[in-house]
Amino acid sequence: MGTSPRIRVMLSSRCNDFFSAEEKTSLTDIRRALKRTIEAETLFGAKLFKVWINEDSAALDHTEDSWDACLQQVRDCDILIVLYNGNAGWAKNGADVGICHAEYEEGLKASRGKVRLIELPVCDPSSDPAQIERNSRFSAFKNIASGFRGGEVKDTASLKEQVFKALFDAVLAQTRRGAESVKGGRFDLGAALEWSRLDFAGRSSAMAFEVSQALLGRRHSKKTNDRLLIDIAGQTVLAKVHAVPAAFSVAAAREPVGRPHLQDHLDVSELGAAGGPLHFVACHRTVTETQATNLLGFPDATVISSHFGVYIADKVQKMQFVFLANCRDPSQTRLAVQRFWEWSEQAGESQYLADRAMARARIVSAIANEQ
Repeated sequence: MGTSPRIRVMLSSRCNDFFSAEEKTSLTDIRRALKRTIEAETLFGAKLFKVWINEDSAALDHTEDSWDACLQQVRDCDILIVLYNGNAGWAKNGADVGICHAEYEEGLKASRGKVRLIELPVCDPSSDPAQIERNSRFSAFKNIASGFRGGEVKDTASLKEQVFKALFDAVLAQTRRGAESVKGGRFDLGAALEWSRLDFAGRSSAMAFEVSQALLGRRHSKKTNDRLLIDIAGQTVLAKVHAVPAAFSVAAAREPVGRPHLQDHLDVSELGAAGGPLHFVACHRTVTETQATNLLGFPDATVISSHFGVYIADKVQKMQFVFLANCRDPSQTRLAVQRFWEWSEQAGESQYLADRAMARARIVSAIANEQ
């Protein structure tokens, strides 16, 4: 899209499909109309948005160049709005994913927070077996991707309404996230400096306190008799909070945490009917997948790196850790917790977290009974 002082929006959809059987308006015409309307919007007299649609590109010949050009636009845009009608679009060959599928997936990979999907009436079924397969793959991916979705769209009027709601939500969400990041953007001033002046014990205590307070802010969370109980997908889970008050590579900062999951059976009296424990580790600096698996004790586990840090789960013994990176001050620490919950909900991981926690509680209780 090139350098622009305006917010760069990309509208992704099929071109020649009609909106619906009732409204025989092509999606190309709809996108052009949306482009005109969106670009006409102003704030304090200045235009806000620059919209890219593939009709703006000279390469519309279904070549590899046009494929790459579309995906580059996905990476470059600030907001990607996917108009999904079930059609995955053309592909380089029959076995590939369609271009609409590829654009949605590339957007989620580049920055999940900038992607908004709006579901349109389903397109007419294809008679091409390869296209049927592509559409099926697109539908399956859409169902598990758990990205933001707009409300129900039945006609072109409601589509325009949902597009503007999606734009508003994306701008608001990214503005808030940017503001939170700026709060902790420097570590030589303010609260970050105050934390840096603390010794390991004091910093560890401050970090653990902020994580605990952030967890207590969740609905139905509570702290009783030093037990921190949080709600995940309707299940009550015992949370254990730890802190590494310096770089993870510093042994003196890391060793007090140890391998707390090896002592889970000692906490069985705290569990009651709750699941877990689920361990949260606030890390003053960054944390890598290797460092996380080393703490777990073996590499054969589910390991996810994201904006919040690293999530790791053992598939057999159901042990779970959430490593929160760059907990340099209260704001950054709470933001890491917030980003973890955003990821777990968007990725559809919350139910798996809860199920593993309940299974871990049963395993811990069995071990405690054998002691």
